[in-house]
Amino acid sequence: MKRQVLFVDGYNMIGAWPILDQLKKQDKLADARDTLLSMLSNYAKYEGIEVIVVFDAQFVPGIQQTYNEFGVTVIFTKEEETADTYIEREAAERINPLTHVRVATSDMAEQWIIFSKGALRVSARELYKNLKESEKKIRSDAEDYQFQSYRRNSPWSNDQLKKLQEIYNDLD
Repeated sequence: MKRQVLFVDGYNMIGAWPILDQLKKQDKLADARDTLLSMLSNYAKYEGIEVIVVFDAQFVPGIQQTYNEFGVTVIFTKEEETADTYIEREAAERINPLTHVRVATSDMAEQWIIFSKGALRVSARELYKNLKESEKKIRSDAEDYQFQSYRRNSPWSNDQLKKLQEIYNDLD
């Protein structure tokens, strides 16, 4: 199976995702970054992919650095380097027969460049939808796991149990 790598243009997602954009408009950019990383962390762990989030140095000048936060690699570019330039270079280097590289950005010019180098593109909206679907699966799996011991000897299926719960709730 191919190794999955997802590069994410951090500020592009912050501007496109409603929750994060709201934080940005309230001048809570650091909170928006942390929330993005937390959301992507759950997604990466559940889906089994490596996520690399790249932020331009324009909003946090002079702090070029790379670190790991919540299991996600976080990169702040050099002061004169854009996230797009960094992602283009690094994505091109990682593309090989054993690695599947995707880039999340809604910047159309960036999408064309990435696609021409052999990586697949994911728009901010698509990634948000994928993330929300993953969150639903996580909740469902957690619920199944929680009630696994209760249903061990039960002849009822999950759907039947849900219908029974609905009937029970209607009785109240």
